[in-house]
Amino acid sequence: MSTVLLSGNEAIARGAFEAGVHLAVAYPGTPSTEILENMALYPSILSQWGPNEKVAMEVAIGGSMAGGRTIVSMKHVGVNVAADPLFSFAYTGVHGGFVLISADDPGMHSSQNEQDNRLYAKFAKIGLLEPGDSQECKDYVKLAFELSEQFDMPFMVRITTRVAHTKGLVRLDEPVHKEVKTYTKNFNKNITLPANARNLRVSLETRLQKLEEYNDTLPIHIMEMNDRSLGVITSGICYQYVKEALPHVSVLKIGCTNPLPMKLISQFAESVEELWVVEELEPFMEMQISAASIPCIGSSGCIPFYGKELLPKIGELSPSILREKILGVPPTQAIEVPESPIRPPVLCPGCPHRSVFHTLRDLKAIVTGDIGCYTLGALSPLDAMDTTICMGASIPMALGFEKVHPELASKLVAVIGDSTFFHSGMTGLVDQVYNGGTSTILLLDNSITAMTGHQHHPGTGVQLNGKTSPSLDYEAIIRALGVQRVTIVDAYDLATLKKVIKEEMETRELSVVIVQRECALIRKDLTDKYEILPDKCVACKACLRIGCPAMSFNGKHTVIDRSLCVGCGVCSQLCRFGAIVKEVK
Repeated sequence: MSTVLLSGNEAIARGAFEAGVHLAVAYPGTPSTEILENMALYPSILSQWGPNEKVAMEVAIGGSMAGGRTIVSMKHVGVNVAADPLFSFAYTGVHGGFVLISADDPGMHSSQNEQDNRLYAKFAKIGLLEPGDSQECKDYVKLAFELSEQFDMPFMVRITTRVAHTKGLVRLDEPVHKEVKTYTKNFNKNITLPANARNLRVSLETRLQKLEEYNDTLPIHIMEMNDRSLGVITSGICYQYVKEALPHVSVLKIGCTNPLPMKLISQFAESVEELWVVEELEPFMEMQISAASIPCIGSSGCIPFYGKELLPKIGELSPSILREKILGVPPTQAIEVPESPIRPPVLCPGCPHRSVFHTLRDLKAIVTGDIGCYTLGALSPLDAMDTTICMGASIPMALGFEKVHPELASKLVAVIGDSTFFHSGMTGLVDQVYNGGTSTILLLDNSITAMTGHQHHPGTGVQLNGKTSPSLDYEAIIRALGVQRVTIVDAYDLATLKKVIKEEMETRELSVVIVQRECALIRKDLTDKYEILPDKCVACKACLRIGCPAMSFNGKHTVIDRSLCVGCGVCSQLCRFGAIVKEVK
């Protein structure tokens, strides 16, 4: 077979294909999004988006229990959402092989935290593999399915942003054909009533013990004995950093990190004079190795043992960090380059969210925010968001604000996107109705899951494979949940938008305003452009307060970059002097 250049995400999809996977499910989230998008390129795999990670997990679990090989992928915080079914599924075990891809984000390149999901694997008592390059991504996914079926347990394959997005050479193999297993009802295995769960708990510990014993023999562990004065235990992407920074040392790269291959680790420790554990974020392996007293079992007695007391617990590691912390080599002096201008992230030209946050700022609203492109509404010059915690948090947080500070009720506005509404917004809205909230909720419907690259969702009427499906009606859903006041408004109609939001904030009744306009990056009607009439511009800069990247000031008057303008017309509505007009064609 051929060798091709693939990212880690692409290689995972290829591994699933070669493993004969039947069903793949995910919710988009950087750095994992491209896994399912590439999975959909293989017709033999039924690939679909779920409305959130919990549902995606449950669909995949159902597929596994029915007898198919299934894979579910998500970013690290998505596992928080999916944890409930995962922990119980570890008890029941699998029928068809089951693999969970957790894409962690050390350094928080596109995340609100940098949690280490290896801890989930240990907590849930499931197997864990950690690939460090694209070839391993493909190979480890295939191995994970084999081990999942062999030991009757779900397996996690944990990658990081660096692994997900870095490309490497991958050897392609022929896919195996896996028939879907026959389904047989099994009350004792699949029904987690307490009486069954107690037995399943014992069975789970037995399976884990067998996996730990087997793990010592897995060929994916790499032991490289070089200079024995210093030995490093590592895994995943950290192996690449170690090899670059410390090419002379002895290395044990562990491929399956839960449960750890303690006999192999002990053997390695006995062969070196000083032992380091190199891993990103939490001291996951270090704590277990230390608890097992492995640095003290060597023939020479206790050997020096180092890890997170000297290595950082925050952010990504790098070869330069390792050289500095382990060898005492100061970082290489960087070449001086001219300081680049600060370019904070901004909403795209014509983004329908811009007018919303401009209006909320003018109304001096207290805004509970959510996860999406609209989180940028918190940044200057809009400065119109007070909180951001997690997917779907905006609506219940507004209720919490109101309960603690009733006098703020008339100022409270929650904002949430269309995809996020389906993900976890509806339950928060139910809580608002049930517990007597009076907040104003803005549903920002831009017709797509924009932040992660334009994935479809239940409101768009298009499935991952391009097939049409029912497009769910937001207004009907919201009214069905018990909200009486529902208004639909055009995001580009600035005057109406402000009037509606102001009225709803002043009304002491729960209300939802659906603000509609498609994402500027999927608009098809981009024929209109706007220009400045210099003789009418008074340099008041009111138009610049919306922070549109297409607009700037040349020292005398505002300038519109024609190549960036998408013709939304919001700026022209802000100008009181008629200085911003449509171009004459």
